[in-house]
Amino acid sequence: MAPRERYREIADDLRKRIREGEWPPGQRIPKTIALSAEYQAARGSISRAIDELEAEGILLSTPRRGTFVLAQRPRRRVSRVPRVYRRRLAGYSFGATAPGEVWVNHIPPFRSLEPIPARAAELLDVAPGTLVLRRRRVTSPEGEPPFGLSDSWIHPEVAAEAPKVAEQGAPGGYLDAIEAVGHGPLAWQEITRARTPDKEEASLLGIPAELPVVEICRVAVSASTERPVEVTMTVVPADRIEVVATVERDASARYEVLSPPGGRPDHGKEP
Repeated sequence: MAPRERYREIADDLRKRIREGEWPPGQRIPKTIALSAEYQAARGSISRAIDELEAEGILLSTPRRGTFVLAQRPRRRVSRVPRVYRRRLAGYSFGATAPGEVWVNHIPPFRSLEPIPARAAELLDVAPGTLVLRRRRVTSPEGEPPFGLSDSWIHPEVAAEAPKVAEQGAPGGYLDAIEAVGHGPLAWQEITRARTPDKEEASLLGIPAELPVVEICRVAVSASTERPVEVTMTVVPADRIEVVATVERDASARYEVLSPPGGRPDHGKEP
């Protein structure tokens, strides 16, 4: 049997064994040398089979610890056009939050001055590498694995105008502070793309580095200067989200009966 066919056969069997509960979520599967002996296959075939299941988000290999079964991740359906919500005590909120749903932090939220990466710098209209205030959080609905890693970058000029943006508080509170110093009402533009995560993102989200992520960039624009004042970049594992949008009819696509039931179109027929 060809090596390629052999590793796929092993991957199919491992997938079946995991699905049937032989190794529950969080448990480490046998080492490569043990699986090689069990399947009477080369270690290279075992490694390729494991790589395939990692790419599917079924397994996760960690250095010096082994390969573990990942918990099944619930998928969330997010409706678009995007909508911003305003709650009196919690401030602004965006995204996949359902009314009354409790979201939790998987790491303590923190703020720090960091060199801004190129993508965020482009959207915030600052030079890459500029020291910018970053607010970071990793969140999910209560009881679920990490759903999103969010980095909010606040323009240095705005951070100087509104020092409260560096304070810890309600998730949307720093946006209130930006609006209060003369930039309100903020307007937002959202940009979405797919990409692969970097090592830090994959580690914080608990996903294989090969699993694609959906990157949602939300740019807040000042009402007074019409310039970007804040950029939030949220990274979500691609297996956790599906986006649903309602298709609206343009005036050119208005509905009309083109022919009588069971008949032919009355083209050219006088009324």
